[in-house]
Amino acid sequence: QLQLVESGGGLVQPGGSLRLSCAASGFTLDYYAIGWFRQAPGKEREGVSCITMSDGSTYYADSVKGRFTTTRDKNTVYLQMNSLKSGGTAVYYCAADRYWGTVRRMCNTRPPRFGSWGQGTQVTVSP
Repeated sequence: QLQLVESGGGLVQPGGSLRLSCAASGFTLDYYAIGWFRQAPGKEREGVSCITMSDGSTYYADSVKGRFTTTRDKNTVYLQMNSLKSGGTAVYYCAADRYWGTVRRMCNTRPPRFGSWGQGTQVTVSP
């Protein structure tokens, strides 16, 4: 069974940085995409960034482009978040699924259509 465990959340001031990790186990991820999603109180879950595990192709939402970077190392995916804004406060989740579309489509589909999810990690951006 595919398991995902996020870590690295916390409290950070506006303009600061955090790096989230998503450790995957239980499956060979060659044909999978890993996505980072976030959900703020009272809002829908939204795709932040997605990456294909086979070749590392990435997609970023416009709201984070240029500030967030997603990378992979074996079965761990990282989300480096720089220049964080107060609007970035949310629970961040990583999710995994076998490819069923382009990484852009997989990240943007609403509601999200990833089959496996981590438990989430809280990120709070506040002075």
